[in-house]
Amino acid sequence: MASTSASSIQKSFKYDVFLSFRGEDTRKNFVDHLYHALTQKGISTYRDDEEIKKGEKISDELIRSIKDSKFYIIVFSKNYASSSWCLDELVKIMECQKTNEHTAFPVFYDVEPTEVRKQSGPVEKAFEKHKEEESAEKWKKALREAADLAGWELKNIFDGHEAKLITKMVEEISLELRFTDSSVDGKLVGMETRVKDVVSSLDINIEDHVRMIGIWGMGGAGKTTLARAVFDQISFRFEGSSFVGNVREMSGNPRGLKSLQKQVLSDVLNDPNIIVNGASDMKRMMRGRKVLVVLDDVDHIDQLEALAGEPNWFNPGSRVIITTREEQVLVAHGVPNNLILHVNLLSREEANCLFNRYAFRRLIPNQGYEELACQVIHYAAGLPLTIKVLGSFLRGKDELEWRDALDRLKTIPLKETLKILEVSYDGLEEDYKEIFLDVACILKGWKKEKAIRALESCGFHARSGLKVLEQKSLITVTRYGNLDMHDHIEEMGKNIVRRLHPNEPHRHSRLWIKEEIEDILVNNKGTKAIRCIKLLLVNLSVAKEGLQKMRGLRFLEMDHRCDGDCECKDIGEDNICLPNGLRYLSLYNYPFKCFPKNFQPNNLVGLQMLHSNVDQHWEVGEKVLKNLRFIDLWNCGSQSLNIGLSMNLEWLNLYRCNHLVELHMPVESLKLKSLRLINTKLKTLNLKGAQNLEILVLEKCEDLVELDMPIECLMLERFHLSNTKLKTLNLKGCRNLERLEIEQCEDLVELKVCRNLETLNIYQCEDLVELEMPAESLMLKSLHLGNTKLKTLNLKGAQNLQKLDVKQCEDLVELDMPVESSLMLKRLHLGNAKLKTLNLKGCWNLETLDLEKCEDLVELHMPVESLILKTLHLCTPKLKTLNLKGARNLEKLDVEQCEELIELNLPVESLELKCLSLQCCKVKTLNLKGTRNLETLYLNHCEDLVELHMPIESLNLKLICLRYNKLKTLNLKGTRNLEMLDLEQCEDLVELHMPVESFKLRSFNICCSKLRTLDLGLTPNLEELDLKDCYDLVEVHVPVGCLKKVACSNLSGWVMFAPLLVNQGFPEVDPRTELILTVTSLDTSSLHPDINLPKFQLRCVYNESLLSPSGNLGKLISFGLCGCTSLASLSGSISLRSICGLQCLKKLTLEGFIPEVPNELDQLEFLEELTLSSTKIKHLPDRICMLKRLKLLRFKSCWLLEQLPEDLGRLECLEELYLTECLFLRDIPNSICEMKRLKCFHLPYCVLVEKLPEEIGRINCLKELNIEGTGIKHLPQSTFQLKGLRILGSRWQLESYDFTSVTQISEYMAFWYI
Repeated sequence: MASTSASSIQKSFKYDVFLSFRGEDTRKNFVDHLYHALTQKGISTYRDDEEIKKGEKISDELIRSIKDSKFYIIVFSKNYASSSWCLDELVKIMECQKTNEHTAFPVFYDVEPTEVRKQSGPVEKAFEKHKEEESAEKWKKALREAADLAGWELKNIFDGHEAKLITKMVEEISLELRFTDSSVDGKLVGMETRVKDVVSSLDINIEDHVRMIGIWGMGGAGKTTLARAVFDQISFRFEGSSFVGNVREMSGNPRGLKSLQKQVLSDVLNDPNIIVNGASDMKRMMRGRKVLVVLDDVDHIDQLEALAGEPNWFNPGSRVIITTREEQVLVAHGVPNNLILHVNLLSREEANCLFNRYAFRRLIPNQGYEELACQVIHYAAGLPLTIKVLGSFLRGKDELEWRDALDRLKTIPLKETLKILEVSYDGLEEDYKEIFLDVACILKGWKKEKAIRALESCGFHARSGLKVLEQKSLITVTRYGNLDMHDHIEEMGKNIVRRLHPNEPHRHSRLWIKEEIEDILVNNKGTKAIRCIKLLLVNLSVAKEGLQKMRGLRFLEMDHRCDGDCECKDIGEDNICLPNGLRYLSLYNYPFKCFPKNFQPNNLVGLQMLHSNVDQHWEVGEKVLKNLRFIDLWNCGSQSLNIGLSMNLEWLNLYRCNHLVELHMPVESLKLKSLRLINTKLKTLNLKGAQNLEILVLEKCEDLVELDMPIECLMLERFHLSNTKLKTLNLKGCRNLERLEIEQCEDLVELKVCRNLETLNIYQCEDLVELEMPAESLMLKSLHLGNTKLKTLNLKGAQNLQKLDVKQCEDLVELDMPVESSLMLKRLHLGNAKLKTLNLKGCWNLETLDLEKCEDLVELHMPVESLILKTLHLCTPKLKTLNLKGARNLEKLDVEQCEELIELNLPVESLELKCLSLQCCKVKTLNLKGTRNLETLYLNHCEDLVELHMPIESLNLKLICLRYNKLKTLNLKGTRNLEMLDLEQCEDLVELHMPVESFKLRSFNICCSKLRTLDLGLTPNLEELDLKDCYDLVEVHVPVGCLKKVACSNLSGWVMFAPLLVNQGFPEVDPRTELILTVTSLDTSSLHPDINLPKFQLRCVYNESLLSPSGNLGKLISFGLCGCTSLASLSGSISLRSICGLQCLKKLTLEGFIPEVPNELDQLEFLEELTLSSTKIKHLPDRICMLKRLKLLRFKSCWLLEQLPEDLGRLECLEELYLTECLFLRDIPNSICEMKRLKCFHLPYCVLVEKLPEEIGRINCLKELNIEGTGIKHLPQSTFQLKGLRILGSRWQLESYDFTSVTQISEYMAFWYI
């Protein structure tokens, strides 16, 4: 990130440090030494006897100097407090100290901090004469405040040695100044992180050795800036320092290296007149000091040998920083790879910040220039040099000038950038320059290996050349293996090609611009100067004769695009002139079946053809193809390919040549190193003559039934075979084969491999029944087998095997592994095998063991000690015992479906175990006392588990899931950081001990337990609580405020309720707080089955928004009932202390066998929705009319309801009133006509209601009236005053009111608008 935010607010100061002291005590000793030490380090320091000019008032000058100083050093001595001058200084200093711009440091020279703070001892004596003065109190306050600051006490530091204290003080002040200055220069963008990385690599705190590091990167990337920033920040930590810039340029002068040697020694020893006679003087004079030396822009090893020859030149603790574009220089000088730091270019954000600083002198662009600034930054591509140059150039220019400059950059590169970048190019050997220009103009973006083939075809030593370019930061190789380079380096290369003849492209050595190439070809302007052409999306007609004059052309890449067959036929292959001097030819979509007859490819080394129609190649003599080394054919239509005369062929790739049925190889292909055949129709392949083959890939050759390998193929390292019909494969003669991969060769039944194989992967060879391994496979490290019919696997000779993965080998009954091989085995995965026993006693170094669905495994023998084992997964239904006492470093144990497992032995201490999961096991006891670092614990369906011992403390345990077990007691007191606890279906659990504090617990499920009491402890963050079917639960203890966040709860089936022991104030209102209370009839009571009384069950569903910071469950209903409670006592229980205690409730639903509504319901002052469904209620209490916020009142199937309150109209906020199937209700109170907000009034199937209030028309807001199924025969006249009112009822009912144009909604329902 850009570290520039402080630049706009940092204040600049005249002085770095202001010294406050009592002259007669310290001027000529401590302060004098301190003053000179500070100034020698370049720290601007104010001292009164040095700085105050004659004739000026001291007090005014002091005040200005104090304000103009960043830091203050206050030297408290015995007589400091005797000087009113010093005390006035101190008052002003403490005033400035309170701002963020100044910092004060006290030095307790010969007094103690407590003596200054309390004005005791010598300080009290010195202050005595000021006690009666007017300023005494403010001086005392200043002394107290200064004494409380962090500073230095001489007698307690370095045993009172002044010189050592002064050195420490100067270091710390220097560090503070560098920290401040590091953010002062707003133009040092993105340096903070980079500087930290370099400083970290220097590790300056370790002083027992000399360290040299390299900063490497392309020109203009900011290497010098970074080195300078590091130097400025840490140089004060060294006894001497030197920054030597432009080493490359300076060393090119006569006596250049000697002058640089003198500069280093002069800087380090602070002696400008020093005489240096060579490296021996450097070594002799540098050895006695801890120094920091920066050598900037080094490009040759000679420079390093002269200036920093060996680490023994320097004193331990010294550091040398070398910046260079040449990585090899650092490697040659012995700089370790981990200390060679590559400079990354600026990120988009950093580039924006830097450019804005230079172009606009602010953090953001000027209005109207945002898009133009983005274009410039895109062009710069993160290169700091370009950003600075363009930012400075464009500053102050208008929009038209900006646009003109951007247009110019499209054709004319930036001179200042090219000058810097071209230094690296100039230092290249001539052949490496040619390689660089080929990459810049043609090969950028190519796969590195493909580019190497093209360059080698042209006669270059490509591998070493590309490595040199990479070390010089001219190219990079992406993580995907592609060649890449910075846009400006590419621009530089293209400029080098074009600059001698900018307007004459036919004289350029390389052509890549389509329009220029077409013009040259059409007008036959070709010259022998042209060496490389890259021409894409062109019609071959332009190449009829245009290539003929290009006798120097060595590289040609053409992508043909034909508008129609007729045009191609009109041209004819013989009308195309390809130069005979071509060394590399790449043709895309070549339309003809053969090459031109006049094409004599005597020099052709590399040939690539993609999507061509060639079905035969040239018919020429043996000498024609003698140079061909690389053939790459993609999607070519040939049925046969004869390369029998290509004796020098090294690389052959035939990809998706779907018609190829014949391939004629040379009798001897001694130079062939790589052969790739993918998607061909070959049936046989004879490679007997390819004895030096290194890579063989045969993929999806689905007709291949015969493969003849050489008797000995000693160079073959990698073989990949897939989707063939081979039945046998003998690779014993491939003695140096390192990697063998075979996939989906379903006919393969027999495989013989060599002894030096390192990796063997066999997948989906479903008929493979025999794998013959050598008697010794000492090199084999990794073996993967999947979906085979192997019955036995003999790995006795694979003594160094590290990874074994056998999956879906369902016939495997025998696995032989020697004790010796087990010592190296780190990962073992067996899946779906039929092994009965597995002996791993010798696998001491096993890290991962995974036995999945090994359903016949009955015996597993683990090592006595498995100190490396970290992960173990078992799914072995017949395994009965598991001894892991030696696996004390196990981190994850996952045992599932081990249905016969009755014994699990863990180490006494498993301090590394973080995750333990046992599922469907028959373990009865489990001792986890030694697993105090456990984080997750799953014990599900361990239905025989009766005893679980937890650690005294499990501070890392976050999740416990114990479902379906027979535990009776569970002690979780030590799990105070638990986040989730799931004890579902622990039907025998009668005792649970929770921590006193569980501040992180969010989810708790304990349904179907036999707990009678539950003490949740402090759980203020609990969000989910499930106590379903806890029939025995009679008490729940909850501390104040600990259920405020519960948003999801299930209390259904909780038959016996005693009070939740909660005491808390009413929480804030939550708009989604809702309670549904249901009472249903029971046949029997689980608690009192013999009592012959009516029995009921209560179901409580409480919903609350997760968004609410404070919930209401802390006031959850307390019923004090059992299932044998009569309806009369039930109504009495639903009282003020229950529902009516939920004062913040917004929605309430009462349903089922509820005989009465509590009289105190009006206490629910925030209630907005009240629903009564299928209740036994006959009357509503009058106090319900006091619910001032009620908006919805709904009665549904309350058949026994006979009467509504007469004052119902007092519900002034009511908007919706529903009376559905209230079969005994007769009258609607007249007071509803007083309702000002009622919009919907529904009374369907209130069959005894025969009339509505006469003044119903006064309800001006009424929009909908539903009278379906009522006994109403006439509507009040006032009803027709409500314009827009929609009246709903049956069609015949509405028509009986003489309503016309009734709209039918359904078979039984219609409506009519007034």
